[in-house]
Amino acid sequence: MKTFVEPLNELKEYNTIKELLKTGVQPIHITGAIDSQKGHFIYALSEKFPVKVIVTYSESKAKEIYDDYRIFDKEVYLYPAKDIIFYNADIHGNAIVRQRLQIIQKLIEKKPITIIMTIDGGIDRVLPVEMIASKVIKLKTASVINVDEMREQLVHIGYERVAQVEGPGQFAVRGGILDIYPLTDDCPYRIELWDDEIDTIRSFDVESQRSIEQIDSITIYPATEIVLDPARLSMGLKEIQKEKETYAAQLKKEKKFDEARRIQEVVEEFQEKLEMYSGSMGMESFILYFYQNTVSFFDYFRDQECLFFLDEPNRCMERGSAVELEFRESMMHRIQQGYILPRQIEAVYSLSEIQAKLNNRPLIIISTLDYNVKEFVVKAKENLSVKSIQSYQNNFEMLIKDLKHWKERGYRVVLLSNSRTRAKRLSEDIGEHDLPSFYSEDLERVVNKGEIMVSYGNLHHGFEYPLIKFVVISEGDIFGAERKKKKKKRVYEGTKVNSFTDLNIGDYVVHENHGVGIYRGIEKIEVDNVTKDYLKIEYAEEGILYVLATGLDVLQKYAGADAKKPKLNKLGSIEWKHTKAKVRGAVKDIANELVKLYAIRQSKKGYCFGEDTVWQTEFEEMFPYQETDDQLAAIEATKRDMESAKIMDRLICGDVGYGKTEVAIRAAFKAVMDHKQVAYLVPTT
Repeated sequence: MKTFVEPLNELKEYNTIKELLKTGVQPIHITGAIDSQKGHFIYALSEKFPVKVIVTYSESKAKEIYDDYRIFDKEVYLYPAKDIIFYNADIHGNAIVRQRLQIIQKLIEKKPITIIMTIDGGIDRVLPVEMIASKVIKLKTASVINVDEMREQLVHIGYERVAQVEGPGQFAVRGGILDIYPLTDDCPYRIELWDDEIDTIRSFDVESQRSIEQIDSITIYPATEIVLDPARLSMGLKEIQKEKETYAAQLKKEKKFDEARRIQEVVEEFQEKLEMYSGSMGMESFILYFYQNTVSFFDYFRDQECLFFLDEPNRCMERGSAVELEFRESMMHRIQQGYILPRQIEAVYSLSEIQAKLNNRPLIIISTLDYNVKEFVVKAKENLSVKSIQSYQNNFEMLIKDLKHWKERGYRVVLLSNSRTRAKRLSEDIGEHDLPSFYSEDLERVVNKGEIMVSYGNLHHGFEYPLIKFVVISEGDIFGAERKKKKKKRVYEGTKVNSFTDLNIGDYVVHENHGVGIYRGIEKIEVDNVTKDYLKIEYAEEGILYVLATGLDVLQKYAGADAKKPKLNKLGSIEWKHTKAKVRGAVKDIANELVKLYAIRQSKKGYCFGEDTVWQTEFEEMFPYQETDDQLAAIEATKRDMESAKIMDRLICGDVGYGKTEVAIRAAFKAVMDHKQVAYLVPTT
């Protein structure tokens, strides 16, 4: 990265800060830093540190820093903060846990990494990294394993046993085959056994279940941050039971009988979830009952050669204070109502404790304005002279004027575009105005004084170091381009019901065993002296079915209350069974027809389209939205079929507004570029 770092060697403040870091002087406060220049300066200062942690004040700012930093370092990760108030609101999702454990994996393996996070990402209590490392499973060919013991071990470290592996955090056992999808990996693995010895290990594709490549070994990291073995689980449950009885007795003594009954029900429900999910979900607020030795994520770097950066400390402290206050107030309200146990209030660290942890680490504080940081004892302060780049708003003449001015004064200028095609064209356009410029993707090339380099890359904003005559200009500065926006997705009416909040009274639902009915709300029903929530479903001829609120997996939303009224099924009748049997028969007939059709097509050869042209690339780069992962997968699969000799027949399926048209338009453009005609049929005018 000499293109960006080399000019800073001429900056006095930069060299001073590097010397201070060598002598161990910290915290250091850097003022005058702005926008994308912060990421540039952070990278240059921390180039010799294998681990960097950038702490900021909001998720949007963390994402912005992440986007900017990727041009300097590809090994950069976002560490998401958990919602510590609604810690068990989504017990089925593991996306956040997966992101966090992927970072922990890098730390355990001592790999270089840059971590970007918000201040509240270090507030929750977690297990020491050494404890997570001790639960890692390593398997290699020719080693001997006990399948039953391995199954138990995988369950204890958070993996879910399923019939067929379909996503991260799952495993399946079928005879002498063990399929495992490590939570931190990008693909699952199939382990074939010869008796109790590992014969082969292969990665495979989830959709086709076909092998990809054979490997010698795999490393399986836990699928949960809170690992519970049977002994620790039993000990923790005893602690919870003991505190529940003590607290319930206290509430009864205060004549708070409803609250005493409620805390008993809450604890019983938690114990049920522990049994259902093997202690791997919704554990955050109960962690102190199972582990006394907990740490903050900031403690993970005690034995690492790591440098911390705190972006805009005042705003970080405001964010941390607000999160802590919200948590304390929420928990105090809930404990008064009998929803939590007393020790759950201590599930997070205080902001003062977090400040102390940061104070004990090599720390650089970065801010735009010069102000006193009262929370930290600053040992040194340096002010940078940096300017932002004015937006040219498509005024190319003004850009050329500034480039000529900078060239005459011996500036080094780097222009960035997030399109290689546009970057090359930009270099040519600048050259036509008697300004020698060149396009290069070699970011190790040192830009000389008076040179203008155009490269591929993306920054939100450009910046200028006037004292060393170095300028970086982003494409957004030149064209005023808006950041790509994510498309808003509509809620598909036929999805599984994950929470009773997904339903409104009057919505039509489908029960997998009883058919179509109407959701009539939630009722409390007492069974065996235990009161639980049940969903009330109304069927034809005034039939009523009650479904336990924890059994939502058997329900699917059919349509909203304002949709066209479907025919309701009758409880106890065989009508729904006949309907399912007819559908199964129809699907079987269609499958037979498709097998015959594809057998005929397989024997014939189709037209092979050429690879993407420069025009195709430029056309796709003009798409004003950020493509979704599903869109990119569909586009890639469609092009792959077009470029093969196989007769193409592909269905692109999705709800309104999901981006199907863009997939079709790109395929049509590719066909036209190969001098073929395209027929585009639509249902209405």
